[in-house]
Amino acid sequence: MGRLVSLGILSALFFSSTFVLNRAMSLAGGHWAWTASLRFGFMLIFLVLILLITQGKKSLADVKNIFIKHWFFWMLSGSIGFGIFYSLITFSSMYAEGWVVATTWQTTILATPIVLAFFGRKVPTRGLLFTAVIFAGIVLVNIEHASATNLRGLLFSALPVLIAAFAYPIGNQLVWEARHGESKHIPHIEHPILENGFARVLLLTVGSLPFWGLLLLFTSPPTPTSGQFLSTALVALLSGVVATTIFLYARHLAKQPYEIAAVDATQSMEVVFSLIGEIAFLNGALPGTLGLVGVALTMIGLVAYMVMQTRS
Repeated sequence: MGRLVSLGILSALFFSSTFVLNRAMSLAGGHWAWTASLRFGFMLIFLVLILLITQGKKSLADVKNIFIKHWFFWMLSGSIGFGIFYSLITFSSMYAEGWVVATTWQTTILATPIVLAFFGRKVPTRGLLFTAVIFAGIVLVNIEHASATNLRGLLFSALPVLIAAFAYPIGNQLVWEARHGESKHIPHIEHPILENGFARVLLLTVGSLPFWGLLLLFTSPPTPTSGQFLSTALVALLSGVVATTIFLYARHLAKQPYEIAAVDATQSMEVVFSLIGEIAFLNGALPGTLGLVGVALTMIGLVAYMVMQTRS
């Protein structure tokens, strides 16, 4: 168990790079549209290389064929699950510290039951009481943030993240529904390559490319700097490749439901690592009492929620 928790915490450390580096690029004047779109450009390169090295050329051919056959589905799910989700996360980084965004992002655990219900799936009720604790923590963090900004700043930092918290599970659930083939309105997509997590992420990444092209077209951002290129490449590598690999590996090692819950619960450490990273690298200030209490409540609620979901 100690090894699983350690691996989960390590993955959370790498995942937190997203919030810290996005905030750093924002403070340096990098446009949020480039911060978002460049990440998935680098992700495309990294994922192709990973599949080529681990699975061979056939895997890429399989991904290409599946995408061509169901191009509309992958564009829709990729645009929602990756495009809308990450563009709003990067947009919010212009108006709030990375740890504030990371804490507010935990709303996704509250959004997931609503998304499941929308798709006609059974909503897990075990542990839902702790979602109120999570929500209370998020509210406290944003109340403290509101005291340091105006109403416009609060709305532009919190509202995009709340929308992103729904977009991400919607995109993932669309893929789940397609693989299981139980929906009349979603195509049933069967292929062994879909068992590979990196292949699924690659399909969603390719599907999101038109979204990024349109985003850049409509926002017309200034040319990104070399620093922004480097930072987005680091986010893609550290969060998209390293963190994802470690997290999936830890989940694979877990044999019991409570072990899986423990690995999932470690992701609440993203909030702490984002806060530490902001203070260490961006001269961020330590939160006040409300902020610290909010972070603590969010983490406690997340851990308790994950544990309760797997208890019989």
